[in-house]
Amino acid sequence: MITGAPPNVSDALLINGQPGDLLPCSSQETSIIPVVAGETILLRIINAAMNTELFVSLAGHRMTVVAADAIYTKPFETDVVLLGPGQTTDVLVTAHAAPGRYYLAARAYASAQGVPFDNTTATAIFQYKNAPGCPTTSGAGAFSGPVGRSTRSSGHFGRAGPQPMLPFLPAFNDTNTATAFSNSLRSPVAVKVPGPVTQEVFTTVGFGLFNCRPGPFCQGPNNTRFGASMNNVSFQLPNTVSLLQAHYHHIPGVFTDDFPAFPPVFFNFTSQNVPRALWQPVKGTKLYQVKYGAVVQIVFQDTGIFAAEEHPMHIHGYQFFVLATGFGNYDPRRDEAKFNLVDPPSRNTIGVPVGGWAVVRFVADNPGVWLVHCHIDAHLTGGLAMALLVEDGESELEATIAPPLDLPICVL
Repeated sequence: MITGAPPNVSDALLINGQPGDLLPCSSQETSIIPVVAGETILLRIINAAMNTELFVSLAGHRMTVVAADAIYTKPFETDVVLLGPGQTTDVLVTAHAAPGRYYLAARAYASAQGVPFDNTTATAIFQYKNAPGCPTTSGAGAFSGPVGRSTRSSGHFGRAGPQPMLPFLPAFNDTNTATAFSNSLRSPVAVKVPGPVTQEVFTTVGFGLFNCRPGPFCQGPNNTRFGASMNNVSFQLPNTVSLLQAHYHHIPGVFTDDFPAFPPVFFNFTSQNVPRALWQPVKGTKLYQVKYGAVVQIVFQDTGIFAAEEHPMHIHGYQFFVLATGFGNYDPRRDEAKFNLVDPPSRNTIGVPVGGWAVVRFVADNPGVWLVHCHIDAHLTGGLAMALLVEDGESELEATIAPPLDLPICVL
């Protein structure tokens, strides 16, 4: 953040804190998941990576997706799961393979062309108890904790026994597989999608570059500072009091409520040759004001500025229905016909497709100030965020809760 350069690429991806035995640094501590033949296991998969979307697959087994972002989904079978940072997926796995050892593996889905990424593969071991050639998994001290990590300092289970089978993992840029997985998510039954829409936001999401004089603080591309924005506003967090405090106590000068509901300039958002005049956003702390009870629809539109990339967009304080996603520039006259108004999935984070768009809808019934941001950490710190200021309703239960008496004071 000081230099203005993009973040360093990480050294390794991790599963339950370990890269796995494909990397020597954790060969003695690879996470092991013990299973019993015939049992069905619930795996709650959480992408806790800071800057990387992940493909996850399990060798020799099919996974049945049953929930995403802690909301039940219509079950479907898959060989691979896609998760953006902050997203969760629950899958059921039946241990019906030949007793042995199988890798649970994860590697990057890197949708931005020409941008460096962590190309390692993290592994854990799905190990059948009492499988032929494997060390015994019974007895005290063999496994500890819910993930079954070995506690031995030598004779580690990850190195003992037959070599685990590796699963098929998509190529790092396999957008077709990523799209197919995301499009398979549905609510388990028909839902009542809120409508009609009373407030709509059409916002671009993507990168930007700030011009500055060459020097140690301008180490972005071509002597710039790396940035990001929504509707050309690069979000700046306050450094004195929180947004919610400023709203609740009517403290002036912390934010403004004029976040634009539409891009200030309409252009070919997904072009690979966006004019350089559109690359530099404006810094600001702008909120979008929402009436209590409003039906809010947000269109997230990716841009080709610097590099198009899938952005996992997260809304604090709300679950929302994902009505549709697509590629290219969003056109309501054409794309509203694609809306799923029967059984759209309910999520709190949606991957906006690389060079594409996503439409979400929810009822603003949770008053307060709620951040809307990309869940890739480097993009958030670069300014890819805004905030919703949801007004109080008419009753006490529809109002922002008062701060606690022991609320810590923000001290710089």
